Amino acid sequence: MNGDDVHRDAASSERRLQLAQPLQTPLDLPLDFEGFYLGHQEFFHTFAEIHLGSRAAAEEAVHQVFLEIRAGWEGLLQEGDLEQRTLAVLHRRVRAQLEREGRNPAFVINGPIARVARNLKAIRGELEITDGASGLYEAITQLPPRQFNVIVLRHLMGYPTHQIARFMGLDERTVDYHGRKGRERLRIQLGLPADPNRKRKGRGQ
Repeated sequence: MNGDDVHRDAASSERRLQLAQPLQTPLDLPLDFEGFYLGHQEFFHTFAEIHLGSRAAAEEAVHQVFLEIRAGWEGLLQEGDLEQRTLAVLHRRVRAQLEREGRNPAFVINGPIARVARNLKAIRGELEITDGASGLYEAITQLPPRQFNVIVLRHLMGYPTHQIARFMGLDERTVDYHGRKGRERLRIQLGLPADPNRKRKGRGQ
């Protein structure tokens, strides 16, 4: 390795170290980006953790996500739909890591953990699932992207509709629509009977 390579490696390491510091450290970051980070970092870490299975893996993935968002920040602001586009970056990064490692999301592997089981109680009740939930977890991973995100955010992470709408850049009614479609698709994938109450309600409208 020549002297120029050593200098380049040292400079690259210094930049990585700077970016790894808390954003309270002066890094010449745009204030709007810093505000976005502070408002979203816990959500991003939780989303990544339930997929990747550990906080350490989540932190590394989210660090890379925010680097990618920062690199395209000005364009993201101009294009609009900031919340939806940045969630797509997070989703893509997490799924790509899982594919590289050849494994399912952690919420499939670690289905019985208390937090996920507690947050899934509502959807399991709606789908009348009384046995193990592993089939449900696997079915969730097969949902289309928007339905998947709504089901994960609402039932695995416990976020209310208005926060999901903000994260996904959607109207609250659209979030509810994707939630309903996701539950219907899960019901079909799991071979469960249709909800008779839903049919009666449809005839009465």
